This record gives sequence, C-alpha cells and structure tokens, in this order.
Amino acid sequence: MRDFVAALRGLTIRGRSFLAAGAACAVSAIVLGEQDLLRIGLLIASLPVLAAAVVCRTRYRLSCTRRLEPRRVTAGDRVSVRIQLENVSRSSSSVLLVEDTTGSGLGGGARFVLDRIEPGGSRDLSYALRASVRGRYQIGPMAIRLSDPFGLCELSRSFRSLDELIVAPAIEQLAPARSGVAASVSNELRRATGLVGEDETTTRPYRSGDDLRRVHWKTTARSGELMVRREEHPQSGAAAILLDTRERAWPDSGPASAFEWAVSAVGGIGIHLVRGGYRVRLLTDRGPVTTTAGATASGLLDELATLVPADAESLQPALTALRRPGGDRGGLLVAVLGHTETALATTLAGLRARRAPAIAVLVDVTSWNPHPSAAADLISARAVLTRAGWAVLVARQGMSLASVWPRVTAVASQSGYAGTRRGVGGADGGGVGGPAGAARAAGQPGVPRRAAR
Repeated sequence: MRDFVAALRGLTIRGRSFLAAGAACAVSAIVLGEQDLLRIGLLIASLPVLAAAVVCRTRYRLSCTRRLEPRRVTAGDRVSVRIQLENVSRSSSSVLLVEDTTGSGLGGGARFVLDRIEPGGSRDLSYALRASVRGRYQIGPMAIRLSDPFGLCELSRSFRSLDELIVAPAIEQLAPARSGVAASVSNELRRATGLVGEDETTTRPYRSGDDLRRVHWKTTARSGELMVRREEHPQSGAAAILLDTRERAWPDSGPASAFEWAVSAVGGIGIHLVRGGYRVRLLTDRGPVTTTAGATASGLLDELATLVPADAESLQPALTALRRPGGDRGGLLVAVLGHTETALATTLAGLRARRAPAIAVLVDVTSWNPHPSAAADLISARAVLTRAGWAVLVARQGMSLASVWPRVTAVASQSGYAGTRRGVGGADGGGVGGPAGAARAAGQPGVPRRAAR
C-alpha cells in the first residue's frame, strides 16, 4: 500500500492532467445527466491510477558498481567516474532515467536515459567531474526513475552505495634540489636541521668482520655473549609547519582568498619536505593535527582538504606543542601566517631553537582585501622575526612560491649557522629577509660557519 501511495505522489504533469480531466468529465456528466460522458471521465481518470499500480509493482533487481579514477585529486583536476549497471532479474527493464548525484563543488552530477536492459545484461556509463574547490565530497547515491510507457507516473528508487572523493588544495610543485648551488643549499639546510629516529634494539650474535661500534653492550652484559645490533632505523629530518587557522587572521574567505593561498602553500611546502626525507608535523589552532613521513603525503593532503578558519582566539595549543622538549625541537620550523599581531610574532620568535632554521611566510592579506591595521602589523611582525634569526617571506597576491622558495631555504640554512646574529629583511622582489641579508647589507661575504657536530 505504501508503494502505491508513493506512486500516486509520483504522478507526472501528464498523469495529473488526465486525473483532473477525468474528474471534470465525471462532474459534468452528473450535472448534465450524461452517462456516456461519465464513462469517458472514469476511463480517463483510471489511466494514471493504473499506471501508478503498474509502476509500484515493478520489481527490477539492479546492481550498481561505481569507480572513481583517481579517488584523491587536487583542486582543478578532473575525475573520471565509471558506472556499471547490471540487470540481475529474470525480466527486462523498462526505459530508465539514471541520475548520479554529487556535491555542489563538482558540478551536480550526471543524468542518463537507458533503453531496456535484458535479463543478465549490463550497461557501462561514464562521465567526468571537475574538482574546482577543495574538500571531501560524497558521490551518490545513484537514483533510478521508473515510469510507465505513457509517462503518466514516475517512481524514484536509490542505491545505497556511496563513494568519497577527496579534493586537496592546488599544490605548487617546489623544485627539488639539483646539482651545484641548489644541492649545496639543501645539504646545509639538512645539516642545520635536527634529526629524529630510534635505534633498533633487536640484536644478533657477533660475527667476524662486524663493526665493533654496533656492539650492544647492555645485551652483551646480560647474555654473556658479544651481541651486535641488527640494523638501525634511518634517521630523518624533523620539520614542523604551523598554519594560523584563526578566523581573525584572515579577513576574507572564498576560493580565491588569502587563506586558500596559505593552505596551498602549506601543501606545497609539506610535500616538498616529505619528498626530501623529512618527518613533517602540521599544527593549527587545535595543536598537532597530523604527522606525515615516508614516500606519501596523503595524510597531510587529507587534512588540508577540509581545513577552514576556526573561531579561536589564540594558537596556544600549537605554541605549547612547539615548546615541548623532544620531537621536532631543534628541527626545521615553518610558519604560514595571516594577519599577525606583534605579540604573536614575539612569541614565535622565541620558539626558534638555537642554530635551528626557521622560515616565516607572512601572507600580506591587504593585497587580497584592504585592512587598516594589517599593513602596520605586517611590518612589525617581519622586523621581530627577522631580528630573531628567522628567514621571512612576505607573500602577496599573485606571487609564485616556487620562484622564491630556493632563496628562502638558502637564508634559512645560513641562519642555522649564524645563530642569533641580527638580520634585516631584504626588500628585493620576493621580500626575503634573514641573517644572510644582514651580512650582505653590511658588505660581509655572508658565508656560514661550520656548525659543531
């Protein structure tokens, strides 16, 4: 009975018109006393009712398989959606209207009209989506509209299968280190960066030719036999990326806002560091949110896909995590900041460990949306961080991060050896400042001293 009531609610405009015409004929026949007109009215009115009864009793058994290629993309990429619809019942289907729904940021989905599907037969469908805005999107459920041959009634039925598409922010590929100066800068930066890792304590008996430096003396004393370590976990550079996600730091919002540029910059920097062998930890107003290491940065990209400005007053959880001893302490520190007050800049300046490289990307929000106090705070924050030995990059709308990143890393690697020497920000195009800039301004060669190992 429920299916029949639902089918009546699914009457099309044509079906409702037939029903109204039949009712009008019946009323006119009663008023005029014409029995033939009454029969015609009942016949016309019964047609949509019979169509609803036929549609509600339709029992097609259809299976749907959906495949996304690929399942994780960056904003601006295209996604191929492939669907296989199979009729597993013993009767042929009628004409089907198939609709696959998607999120608003993907274009709204696709519709297909399919002819009869024979028993055991299948149809392959495909369409393309353009992921324009980052986020997590739900693909599905797929809906099938059943109708009678006269188009008087339509009934919609949905599959339960859902697929998730992750759209990461648009990533700007930062050039890897090459031979010559770039490789030298990369090596200096890695030597200035703290290493993290744990020795493998699994041991084996000593064999002739083993290096005596690998002898595990505690196990040797306990067992009475010379034991050596089997192997060691490779050590990797530690890096922490702090993204200011406070809503007050980003006066505008939207796909072309300064915050979106900052999220993309964090993604590009994070992938660049992961590919360089770093263990990267991302911090926001909630504190540490994800740690990425190894050959893939999927965890970082998944977190950035849904990151939005939060109604938080401070970055205290992230600052507390950076102050905590161990972990990333002494490693590379990268801060991507929006409207930064002088008090926050002063606190961040003190978080740079001695001889550790630190990079601040100050996003000039006034180049996206004019803000009265942001310009003055930008100058103050840049001066505070530069004096503390940070390599400071002022990012403006339309700037390419890949074009200035080699200079930023060069200044950061030199700051790791320069200690706390005072530096001034250079205003040469990219807005990069640091201790090396101070050395050049003073007419000094600016060659870093070799750090004690």
